[in-house]
Amino acid sequence: MTRLTGKHALLTGAAGGIGLAVATAYLHEGAQCTVADIGKSPRPELAALMASHPDTLLYVPTDVTRSADIDALITAASSRFGAITTLYNNAAIFDMAPLLESDEAMYDKIFAVNVKGAFFIMQKVLAHMVAQQVQGGAVVNMASQAGRRGEALVSHYCASKAAIISYTQSAALAMAPHKIRVNGIAPGVIATPMWKHVDALFAKYENLPIGEKKKRVGEAVPLGYMGDPTDICGAAIFLASDEASYITAQTLNVDGGSVMS
Repeated sequence: MTRLTGKHALLTGAAGGIGLAVATAYLHEGAQCTVADIGKSPRPELAALMASHPDTLLYVPTDVTRSADIDALITAASSRFGAITTLYNNAAIFDMAPLLESDEAMYDKIFAVNVKGAFFIMQKVLAHMVAQQVQGGAVVNMASQAGRRGEALVSHYCASKAAIISYTQSAALAMAPHKIRVNGIAPGVIATPMWKHVDALFAKYENLPIGEKKKRVGEAVPLGYMGDPTDICGAAIFLASDEASYITAQTLNVDGGSVMS
């Protein structure tokens, strides 16, 4: 359990769900972790993790849509644990509506977090890595199977995650001369707390009973079930580790076989 020993990982969107699972896994693999989320104080699950890792885990409230917040996050992280060697770029939001009913406010909100926020935290952390001459630097961007194909009710979210896949490729090529790797993960349907909100939206727009959409999407996965947040951890550890030292510009599908590429 020492594959990330000596690394300092910065994780966004890490107060719960996949982000919290990956932060826990990174700590268990020996990393020092700075975790960021929108809340002024950590949620109970994260607070409990902090209590058990007081010397290796720092929480910094951060709105990734605000450049000043990103700068403050990087400063706080590097002041506590030194140069950032790993970015797990996970902060994102979800919403949906029929294409002809989707308004500008929904578009602006989704793209502000999922694209603008993700890009500029990646850019600023990469600039930090270059300035600090980080050896073995790695970025893991969180995309989605939604970024692989459009969906009638989920146009903005799908487009935002497609942008993450594209930015991952571009950033990987830009950072290759610095020997900093940039990869992504495209999860499939994962049973996070957010799915209660997602299921309710599908119930509204597809006239389904609550819980039916979640049941159907799980059954549609080739492996036959929805994933758990911990199912993302193996890929997240691998891509952050030196074991993936010759892998860059890739987005790995972790989706039970839903997308083949």
